[in-house]
Amino acid sequence: MSVQTWLTRRFGLLQPVVGAPMAGVSGGALAGAISAAGGLGMIGVGPASTGSWIRGQAATAAATGAPYGIGLMAWALPGRPDQFEAVLQVAPALVSVSFGDVTPYVAPLRDAGVTVAVQAGTVRDAVVARASGADVIVARGSEGGGHGRDAVGTLPLLQAVLEAVDTPVLAAGAVSGPRGLAAVLAAGACGAWVGTAFLACLEATNSARMRQRLVESDETATVYGRVFDVASGAGWPPEFGGRALRNAFFERWSGAEDALSADVSAIEQYRGARELDDPDTAAVYAGQGVGALVAERSAREVMDDFAGAEELLRAASPPAEAAPAER
Repeated sequence: MSVQTWLTRRFGLLQPVVGAPMAGVSGGALAGAISAAGGLGMIGVGPASTGSWIRGQAATAAATGAPYGIGLMAWALPGRPDQFEAVLQVAPALVSVSFGDVTPYVAPLRDAGVTVAVQAGTVRDAVVARASGADVIVARGSEGGGHGRDAVGTLPLLQAVLEAVDTPVLAAGAVSGPRGLAAVLAAGACGAWVGTAFLACLEATNSARMRQRLVESDETATVYGRVFDVASGAGWPPEFGGRALRNAFFERWSGAEDALSADVSAIEQYRGARELDDPDTAAVYAGQGVGALVAERSAREVMDDFAGAEELLRAASPPAEAAPAER
């Protein structure tokens, strides 16, 4: 793809696409496959991930020789200093630190030569992230899968953040293919932060059963809330709920999260379902772009689809016709 932005120039990418760091889905294999296909893949670090796991996944991603990234949860880092130590040790090209106080982490990462991204769900989030020293802001709209704010949609958020900060901005939330990529590039983003489009990739660490449920879902299939967080006990701050596929467990407990937190049998049911990969009970995180998933595919096939954004942008801005000659 010939579209050049801050993102492609910074990391030498063929396409302005970052594979979002999705804990439990994007390990070193998926991150490396996205990077090898011309984007920038990221490893998703969960709150319980160990420093040793991070180093192992980083080695897998780095084996491609292409730049890759790692995503961290700021709220979890005070209790898991080994995560941050491991990230500093492997020094990937890009690290995202989001969902909490990022201030203690931005400067050490930049001092190590790492580019730092921070996700923002509101304009205020973006301004705070810019003040922390972040190199790039990820404007994450409420359509996005996984965790974040449910405050504003991707397109209005992207426009407002672009007006509010002078740093490069990536767009996140339901950018599921070349049309979405072309749209956010035309609006002024330097690229897209893409998660859901890679959820059904063969290189992902989710199970074939979960991938099949994703492929069977349409754009109306997701819900946002804290039910799964309460049941899992992972420790997510309440302001960052999650968007996932609607299932029977969510429908039963939505609006009754306080009761759920005290229901030992329901919590055991949920945790058992996670171990069994039961999508009728366990969370299957995905954004509103999930309807674009039609089959399990390789990361390269998904990246090849995004290359179509260039033609769409050209079609939207055809060359001006030559003025008629004067007589």
